[in-house]
Amino acid sequence: MIEQIIEFSGNHMLLVSALIIAILMLIQNLMAGNKGNITPVEATEMINHDDAVIIDVRPAADFSKGHIINAINIPASNLLTQINQVEKYKNKKVILSCRSGAQSAVACKQLGKQGFENVYNLKGGILNWQSENLPVTTKK
Repeated sequence: MIEQIIEFSGNHMLLVSALIIAILMLIQNLMAGNKGNITPVEATEMINHDDAVIIDVRPAADFSKGHIINAINIPASNLLTQINQVEKYKNKKVILSCRSGAQSAVACKQLGKQGFENVYNLKGGILNWQSENLPVTTKK
């Protein structure tokens, strides 16, 4: 069995190299991606104890249908162009939320590249927040 793997690797060096690179990139992405994911309960603790700021990156229409209390709405498509609205929170813990957690994960990476060190993604987004029966509001 080992001899066959060695022979296959020798005959298909490019394919094996691509596989190894893909695996390493996947591991790196998984490690970096999970580092800043927090549950709704963890987010609540950060809001209550660390005065964390919530930024909802959903479109304004979705935000107005219901969002976390005191959340700031900056749609993901405008995040970098409206970075000046977020700069004042650079030294605070910032929690990003969206519908399911996917857009806010990308937004976390964008803010990280802008020098934000305490950025967290609400795992599962507002859907997970609501499934935990945590409060939402329609007030701006």
